[in-house]
Amino acid sequence: MISSMPNREDSINLLKRYIESEALRQHSMMVAVATEAYARELNKSDGEVDKWWSAGLLHDLDWEKFPDEHPSKAVNEILPPLGYPMDVIMAIKAHAPERTGKEPESELERYLFACDELSGFLNAVSLMRPNGFSDMKVKSVTKKLKDKRFAANVPREDIRKGANLIGQELSDHIQFLIAVFKNSSSETYLE
Repeated sequence: MISSMPNREDSINLLKRYIESEALRQHSMMVAVATEAYARELNKSDGEVDKWWSAGLLHDLDWEKFPDEHPSKAVNEILPPLGYPMDVIMAIKAHAPERTGKEPESELERYLFACDELSGFLNAVSLMRPNGFSDMKVKSVTKKLKDKRFAANVPREDIRKGANLIGQELSDHIQFLIAVFKNSSSETYLE
């Protein structure tokens, strides 16, 4: 039995081993940065912050190579032997309740769920803007959320559910993540 959770470098190397798509790597890093920011906002210990970051980074670990088994392949076969703690594994399981039957219940589970789809949506919005996140406003994001054709694969109901799960108004959740991504250079972590 491994006595400690793998460090960030180990987690990034694991991500690179399973995910080749730059877009999916970027999404994974954005969710890691988002969950880490919330952990810090909630005054979690450094160890907890690392868990939240790891859950965010690895939540889609098996999506590219095992799409039909996502996230079960990761939570049942890949992560446990490597020493990832059960709360990280359960959060990854709970980010896809429609596939696993596990609803987000713990704080980490709820925040990972809340950050996942919204991070993807915000990234799509940033790609349509000349200045990316730097001058993004909540109003422009909420307008895009109403356009069902924009980023059509992002389930709007999951975005709303995520905000409810963490007890936030959707506009406040959006504002928090815009600020996080504006002040982050998440792409540099994966080089």
